[in-house]
Amino acid sequence: MIERNNSEIQDLVVADWTLKVRPPIESGVERVVMLNHGWTGDERSMWIFASQLPKSAWLIAPRAPYISRHEKYAGYSWVEKRSDRFSALKDFESAKAAYWNLLDQLSVALELNMEKVALVGFSQGAALNYALTFDFPERINALAALAGFAPDGSADLAGNAPFVGKKVFIAHGSQDETVPLEMAQESRKIMESAGADVEYCESNVGHKMGANCFRSLKLFFESY
Repeated sequence: MIERNNSEIQDLVVADWTLKVRPPIESGVERVVMLNHGWTGDERSMWIFASQLPKSAWLIAPRAPYISRHEKYAGYSWVEKRSDRFSALKDFESAKAAYWNLLDQLSVALELNMEKVALVGFSQGAALNYALTFDFPERINALAALAGFAPDGSADLAGNAPFVGKKVFIAHGSQDETVPLEMAQESRKIMESAGADVEYCESNVGHKMGANCFRSLKLFFESY
């Protein structure tokens, strides 16, 4: 059980999900920010970004439901089996269904309104964020995609402008050898064509966040 008056990061198990949760550390409008790790990560991976996120928000980091199957590293994955190096929208179908169910379960377990949440994702977690937002845009308040990519098939869903009025933050390293910079630039075009208000940040780094984008992420969420 989560101690609501305890601002420390706490462990939580809900059904088959393992999570880490930080209740708000300041009073204010109670919001929820979901932190979705990348391939081979887990529920501990995303807390490096916590200091840039609203102190009045609930921060919730779930462990992805599948084993990563990486040849060198352990950890978890948002797709059970990748169809290609960069997973397409269809690869996230089972994870999306499980994720929406998780939000419903969390609303009961934590007594929170989970009808609308913000998403912060790194790499494959950012791809999941795009997939979730295209699935039910009305449930996503804001989206941050860090060193990630819009999965193949996203452009086909952008034509009806489902993201009008939605805030999107995209950050990427110009030297990223894991997810090429061009994929982030294409993601930006897709989100803008879908009607989103996109803030784009680029750093001269590899597969991580540069200091300027850390600052920009904080400013982005200050207006969320």
